[in-house]
Amino acid sequence: MADPKGFLTHDRELPERRPVDVRIRDWKEVYQDFPAPKLTKQAARCMDCGIPFCHNGCPLGNLIPEWNDLVYRHDWREAIERLHATNNFPEFTGRLCPAPCEAACVLGINADPVAIKRVEVEIIDHAFSEGWVTPVVPEKKTGKRVAVVGSGPAGLAAAQQLTRAGHDVVVFERADAIGGLLRYGIPEFKMEKRHIDRRLDQMRAEGTEFRTSVNVGVDITAEQLREQFDAVVLSGGATQWRDLPVAGRSLRGIYQAMEYLPPANKDFDNSPINARGKHVVVIGGGDTGADCIGTAIRQGAASVTQLEIMPQPPASRPGAQPWPTFPTLFKMESAHEELAEGGGDRVYAVSTTEFADDGTGHVRALRLVEVEGPQNGFKPIPGTEREIPAELVTLSMGFVGPEKGALLEDLGVEYDARGNVARDKTYMTNVDGVFVAGDMGRGQSLIVWAIAEGRAAASGVDRFLTGETALPYPILPTARPLV
Repeated sequence: MADPKGFLTHDRELPERRPVDVRIRDWKEVYQDFPAPKLTKQAARCMDCGIPFCHNGCPLGNLIPEWNDLVYRHDWREAIERLHATNNFPEFTGRLCPAPCEAACVLGINADPVAIKRVEVEIIDHAFSEGWVTPVVPEKKTGKRVAVVGSGPAGLAAAQQLTRAGHDVVVFERADAIGGLLRYGIPEFKMEKRHIDRRLDQMRAEGTEFRTSVNVGVDITAEQLREQFDAVVLSGGATQWRDLPVAGRSLRGIYQAMEYLPPANKDFDNSPINARGKHVVVIGGGDTGADCIGTAIRQGAASVTQLEIMPQPPASRPGAQPWPTFPTLFKMESAHEELAEGGGDRVYAVSTTEFADDGTGHVRALRLVEVEGPQNGFKPIPGTEREIPAELVTLSMGFVGPEKGALLEDLGVEYDARGNVARDKTYMTNVDGVFVAGDMGRGQSLIVWAIAEGRAAASGVDRFLTGETALPYPILPTARPLV
């Protein structure tokens, strides 16, 4: 512990966001640079607790107190070694994870927690700038071939671990570029795609092969996959979206978030689904909804309104979610800040009852009603019905599980009670040699869980192929947590 009084003498501080009127004119990341002296102070706030609950809060078991101390001592080279020891992609988690580690920070019991995510981002960005992130090439090859289906964080983590174990790994992706939702679901203003590309360069140099525009189960059958590979890792995510079956749902102008965001990520200014000059309504109050807000604002929407069926969360930790659990709190993401400054609104405790037609088959307005809380079954409150303009609507209400397409059907995998692909403690399905990792087996969850599961599944695959494994195996709880 380099500074035993750091948590007493320094307040939590994060980098400032670029001014709203500036950043909404481009698609670059919203945060400004964070000076090194300020980062050192943030690292110094770590208490080096006797029991570091941040380890438990993080599914990857990141060695947070260790690399905080190393940053304080300016030992950046060792800091990235400790960070990479548990996390393949800290440049992703540092930007996108909601930080359950910070929720579990001991300092957070009665003060603001350590700015763990910011320290993490600065370590990996510094390492890349110094050229320290180099290929880790296996000392020997096993001759075994592994197919990874899906190139999101779970698939990429499994692929990198298995390649480093000496296996020949091929990652299949049905989109035209690698990255899964990291590539086409996360807007550029949250994470610039150069961060994905530079990591993929490392993985290619290590020996991982990537094949894009391949719909596994169609372009290559399940039988062919089993014949050509010694093991298969399913990491296609929970891409079956939740719909909103109300009157008018079939009108034009109503899209799922994952119909709206990918084309905007492919061509920022010329997406075929464009909000320019339109009244936009985003249904869903989570991170995906915020992504839709920021995208619509940058496209030049006339107005943006976000709807959420749940009541507005509290600003501070509620008694029902005590430390060190991950609390549901009111958040002001960058997109919400842009929404507020642009005169938009976040409306809570409302339910959509109907979409109104403009007479040509296109949505014109949305009819809603205020509802009581979930404890009352979201019962409508009489007399609160109203209509708001809506010329483009995005449904950002989460996902209900993996797509039950040809691949899963032909493989013959079984499902758990929640409709996800079932697996044992080694992450293997009921089909010998077929493993599953990430949201496809876990259900919709966090990026940090996806990476942790990819690493854990890689250990299971390696043991299956060789009889033993030297790959680290994250100890993940069997029950799905609230986060």
